Amino acid sequence: MNFSPVLLAIPLFLILVMLEIVYEIFSGKKTYRLNDTVTNLNLGSLDQVSGVFMKLIKIGIYTLVFEHFAIGHIPETWTSFIALFVLYDLCYYWSHRMAHEISLFWGGHVVHHQSEEFNLGVALRQSSTAFLWSMPFYLPLALMGFSPVQLVFVGGWNLIYQFWIHTEHIDKFPRWVEFIMNTPSHHRVHHGRDPKYLDKNYAGVFIVWDRLFGTFQEEEERPHYGITKSLQSWNPIYANFAHYIDLFQLTSKARNWRDGLGILFRPPGWKPDYMGGFVAPDPVAPNYKKYDANPGIKAIKYYILVQFVGTLALTAYFLFNYTDFTAWQQGLYAIWIIVTTFLFSLYFETQSKWLLLIEVLRLAALPLGVFLVFNGTTFYVALFVSFALLSILAFIYAQFSGTVHLANDNNGY
Repeated sequence: MNFSPVLLAIPLFLILVMLEIVYEIFSGKKTYRLNDTVTNLNLGSLDQVSGVFMKLIKIGIYTLVFEHFAIGHIPETWTSFIALFVLYDLCYYWSHRMAHEISLFWGGHVVHHQSEEFNLGVALRQSSTAFLWSMPFYLPLALMGFSPVQLVFVGGWNLIYQFWIHTEHIDKFPRWVEFIMNTPSHHRVHHGRDPKYLDKNYAGVFIVWDRLFGTFQEEEERPHYGITKSLQSWNPIYANFAHYIDLFQLTSKARNWRDGLGILFRPPGWKPDYMGGFVAPDPVAPNYKKYDANPGIKAIKYYILVQFVGTLALTAYFLFNYTDFTAWQQGLYAIWIIVTTFLFSLYFETQSKWLLLIEVLRLAALPLGVFLVFNGTTFYVALFVSFALLSILAFIYAQFSGTVHLANDNNGY
C-alpha cells in the first residue's frame, strides 16, 4: 500500500473538484470544460503512474546524498518539520523560478501551464518529467541532514497547500495574509499569459520569497490563462513532450554548440539572431479563442465521461496497490492506463472510422488482463466482460446517434 501524503489526498482533491463544478452550476460562472478537465486529470494520472517507475531517481539520489554526505542527521521532530517546511518552500521557489527561466527545465514544467482555464482541476495537471530538473534544488536539504522521510512528508504538504489556490472563486484575503502567503489571487497572476504577468509569483506557500527576490506581481485584472504558444491538443503524451520536440528542432538548426546550449539553457523563446532572435510575447488578442476541439454529439461526451471515471478508479487501484504486483504486471497495467489517456484525446479531436475498433481492443484488454495477467476469479472476469460489452454497445450508439462533427463552442460542459 502506498501512503504518500499527496496520493492519500487525491480522493479529497477529486471531491473538491466536483464541489467546485457543482458550485459553478448554481453560480453561473464556468471555468470547467470536459475536454480540458479530462486532459488535466489524465496528465495528473500519468505523473503518478510514471512516478511509480521513477522512484529510484526521485528519492534515490536524495537518499544517497543524505546517507553519505550529510553533515549530520536531524532528528524527526515537530521543530525540524516546521524548519524543513520553510526551507523546502525556499528550495521550491528557486526550482520553480529556474523552470521558467531555463528553457530545458521549462519543458518539465510547461505542462502545468498549458490549460487555458484556472480551476482546482488545473492543480492536478502535472508533468511526468519535471522531477528531472527540480530534484537537484532539494539536495542541499539532504546535505543539511533532513531525512528522505521528512522530505517526502513536507514536500507532500507543500503540494497539497498549492491545490486550493487554483481557483477563480476566491477573491482576496486580508492584506496581512496576502503579504505573507501564496493565495488564489497571487497564483492567478502566475498562471497568466499576459506580458506583465509572465514569470511572476513563483512561491509555493510563502509569497514573501517573491517579494524578497523581486518577482512579485499584484493581481490588477483577471489574467488570460495558458502559455504564449497554445498547445492546441488534448493529447497528454504530446503535452509532456511538446516543448522538448520544439527544442530538438531548434537545436538541430543551431550553427554551433554555443547557440545550441543557449537554446537549451537560456530563457524559453531565446534564439540566435540568424534564427530570428528573441521575440517578446504579444498581448492576448481581443478576438482570441481557446482551443476547444470537441465531438459534436453529446452522447460521445457522456460516454467519455463515464469511461474516464472508470479509468480514474482503475488508476487509483493501481496507485494504492502496485507494490502487490510483479514488475511485468505493473508494466502492463501502466501501459493500459497510458494508452487509455491517449485514446480519450482521440475521441475529443478526431472522427476516424477506426475509433470503434480501437475502443473494442481497449475494452477487451480489461477482462483479458484480469484473467491472464492477474489470475482473476470468474466473478471479476465476468464483471469486466459485462462492462466491456455494455461499453461497446454504448459507444456504437453514441457514434451513430447523430452526425459527428468537431465543435469549438467554449460553452463549458
